[in-house]
Amino acid sequence: MTANIPCGSRKGCVTVPASKSWAHRMLITAALSETKSEIICDGISKDISATVKCLNGLGAGIETEENAGKDTVLKVSPVKRTVDRSGQSAIYAPLYCGESGSTLRFLIPIVGALGADAVFHMEGRLSERPLGPLIDVLSEHGMSFRKDGQLLYCSGQLMSGTFSIPGNISSQYISGLLMALPIIGKDSTLEVTGPVESADYIAMTLRAVEEAGAVIGREGNTYSIKGGQRYNIKDRLIVEKDWSSAAFPLSMGAFSKEGMTVTGLNLNSVQGDKEIVSILERFGAEVEVLMDSKQNTEKCSLKDYMNSAEKNGEAGLVDITVRAGKLKGQIIDASRIPDLVPVISVVAAGAEGETRIIKAERLRLKESDRLETTAAMLKSVGADAEVTDDGLLIRGCAGVGTGLKGGTVDAFNDHRIAMSAAVAAGICGGDVNVQGPECTDKSFPGFWDMMEKLAKEENDR
Repeated sequence: MTANIPCGSRKGCVTVPASKSWAHRMLITAALSETKSEIICDGISKDISATVKCLNGLGAGIETEENAGKDTVLKVSPVKRTVDRSGQSAIYAPLYCGESGSTLRFLIPIVGALGADAVFHMEGRLSERPLGPLIDVLSEHGMSFRKDGQLLYCSGQLMSGTFSIPGNISSQYISGLLMALPIIGKDSTLEVTGPVESADYIAMTLRAVEEAGAVIGREGNTYSIKGGQRYNIKDRLIVEKDWSSAAFPLSMGAFSKEGMTVTGLNLNSVQGDKEIVSILERFGAEVEVLMDSKQNTEKCSLKDYMNSAEKNGEAGLVDITVRAGKLKGQIIDASRIPDLVPVISVVAAGAEGETRIIKAERLRLKESDRLETTAAMLKSVGADAEVTDDGLLIRGCAGVGTGLKGGTVDAFNDHRIAMSAAVAAGICGGDVNVQGPECTDKSFPGFWDMMEKLAKEENDR
């Protein structure tokens, strides 16, 4: 299957799916809660579906209610029983997590906290992604593991105690433990050693468990977690929009004089990828914030909005418009925003001068080796890009039709590569063809429908 993206800049106003990062956390805490709840989620990606399937496998009852033209409602009945009818042995749970690293790493400690026997069924490159530090620390606290190709067998009751885990491999290890440890019998301490990558995702987890009623103490990178707690989630939750998904249409705006608008975004979110708006502004794009405060619309710059929000504590949703400016190359530290690297690299390809993306080594262990596949994607459409020891070097073409020719891109079964290639069409002199476009359903269902609409708008100009 191939998706054809006509060359040329895009304009328009779009919405994006709900944050799968938030949805994972809300679903887990809801499934471990005391009462039933509803989670309102605009767009169910493959990764979210994987978490739903696995939680149902562990004994929850999560039903999806699709409303035509409205958000999807996930009705959650919590896990009630984790032992068989004899009351003696833990349930056996086959858990199908697809290619979702979040599903796998979050739920391994949850399986132990519930005392279940489980086998995770992994797909794609998921079985190659690192699990060693998480398995090691859980093995020290009562769990047992056996890996057989794409299958990971887990058993044993997770016991409380002192947990020590490195912070520079995956924040998902830490998030999984932070969600699991409050519900086991006794108190625990979680020590995160060394530098911490993707700290914003840990902050998101802390927010999720605290909003679900758990109490976690913190001093530096050490967490004190009282055991025997019970989650008591609100009866209705709304998953906010996904900044990782918003990055693609917003980046299209960096090549558009008329601009691209994404609606319903939370600039006060703890999602680290909201940094995309500041990054685009640093490159030289124009960023405008539209607030609808009590129906009195007000436009302002990003700086003015952030100053106002900090001063007045405003927390409403906003629309963000990005328009073209004189783009210049930047040095981008990717340690906190690794998922943005492919699309940032496309913006860099349309900027004047060099862009260096640094501290991005972890991208080698994603759905693809994202350093290699990002460089390959850019080269396929005529950009000058090379992989460095810890990131990428991109030499920009500085404008539409001045360097990028378009061409055929292999998505490498990586949703972010496929969507970034679509963004690249905005600075190409020829069409871009993406092979394997269906992989975008992992995070952004409906992405190609959005692109088709924008392409029609562009053709009408």
